[in-house]
Amino acid sequence: MLNEILSKLPPSIEHPNLLVGLETGDDSAVYKVNDNQAIVATTDFFMPIVDDPHDFGRIAATNALSDVYAIGGKPIMALAIAGFPINKMSGEAIAQVLAGGVACCKAAGVPLAGGHTIDTNEPIYGLAVIGTIHPNKIKRNSDGRAGDKLILGKGLGVGILGAAMNKDELDAEGYKVMIDSTTKLNSVGQDLAALPEVNALTDVTGFGLCGHLYEFCKGANLAAMIKWDQLPILDTVLDYAKKGYNTGAADRNWDSFCDHVSVPDGMLQWQKNLLMDPQTSGGLLVSCPPDAVDVVLNTFHDSGFDFASVIGGLVEGNPKVSVL
Repeated sequence: MLNEILSKLPPSIEHPNLLVGLETGDDSAVYKVNDNQAIVATTDFFMPIVDDPHDFGRIAATNALSDVYAIGGKPIMALAIAGFPINKMSGEAIAQVLAGGVACCKAAGVPLAGGHTIDTNEPIYGLAVIGTIHPNKIKRNSDGRAGDKLILGKGLGVGILGAAMNKDELDAEGYKVMIDSTTKLNSVGQDLAALPEVNALTDVTGFGLCGHLYEFCKGANLAAMIKWDQLPILDTVLDYAKKGYNTGAADRNWDSFCDHVSVPDGMLQWQKNLLMDPQTSGGLLVSCPPDAVDVVLNTFHDSGFDFASVIGGLVEGNPKVSVL
């Protein structure tokens, strides 16, 4: 639906210094300042996915910063974007949301330099983030090559854990798993961008693994083949997935991408749910040649991304994701 809406917009002003815009659905825009420097800009915000206001602030800020990391950039400054129902939400709760954002930015070494707040019916929080990158080190989501291996940096299942939480059926262990994943900064993206072997990079968020992987394929005009038994899945997620917990967003993702994703006959519904499970502050997805797999995995693991795994590869063919 969003692509249909965007396709009806009048064309934007073309500028030779705009290196990354709307064309491939990358996570950030990039504007070239000179031969050695480009500006990365992004914005991301949403309504609460957890009840704890401080955790909400941390998650939203982590998710916004990830868009800069996902193109290989270094965030240097952030502005808060916030809306709160002033007559319904306590001042203490509002302060905790903002404090969570500050804590995340501090962990990333990024000053939270200001922002804008309005009165809304429901809480909204996120960031506008400015970063920098060398023009020659931009990692787009459209530059994968046939024969590349695909590596995913975080485990899947955040949406399923959230679905269980919304029904008050997520235990303390599951909540910790969800928070640990959604507040882990994807700052390793800067290190991955420095590797000449990395061809393409993005992060897996609201469209789920297969939705974002299809965008990967469409941009590169290639097909992807991934193996179900190689997918990293967060601890405790399988128990909740097999009990049928799922999100409406995952169903909408299937509606949007079903023509572009094939699964084996007999695949169970809970497995299909995980393939399209929306990830908040999800893992980075890397495309690299086979001889670079070890260095990419080591880069992930050295930064504490224990779930980082090879999940499949890119092949010649019409854009499509095949799950084996």
